[in-house]
Amino acid sequence: MQAFLKRVRYALQGWRYFVQHETNGQLQLLIAVAVVVAGVAFGISRHEWLWVLGCIALVLSLEMLNSSLEKLADALHPGQHPLVGLAKDLAAGAVLWAAVISAVIGIIIFWPYCQRWLA
Repeated sequence: MQAFLKRVRYALQGWRYFVQHETNGQLQLLIAVAVVVAGVAFGISRHEWLWVLGCIALVLSLEMLNSSLEKLADALHPGQHPLVGLAKDLAAGAVLWAAVISAVIGIIIFWPYCQRWLA
């Protein structure tokens, strides 16, 4: 049990670093909070919550992995290297792809609620 709690503590240290030091992570977390507030305010369905929370988890998890890859790459190869740059670009592309698809899903879910609210 102590080994498990130690691993949880390490994971929470990672979250704390991510929230305190990663600008993209801070922005994405702020967007996630705004989306959750909107979901509560609009009273989205249980099924819609699954999609919203899944998108939030996917984007934040990929951003954390992207940040991890960047830190590791910089530590192993501090200078510029085309393959290191490509690896970083690919990881950033994965985050961007997930964010774009999540935004589309968000529009599909929230647009009808916004239309009713504006009418």
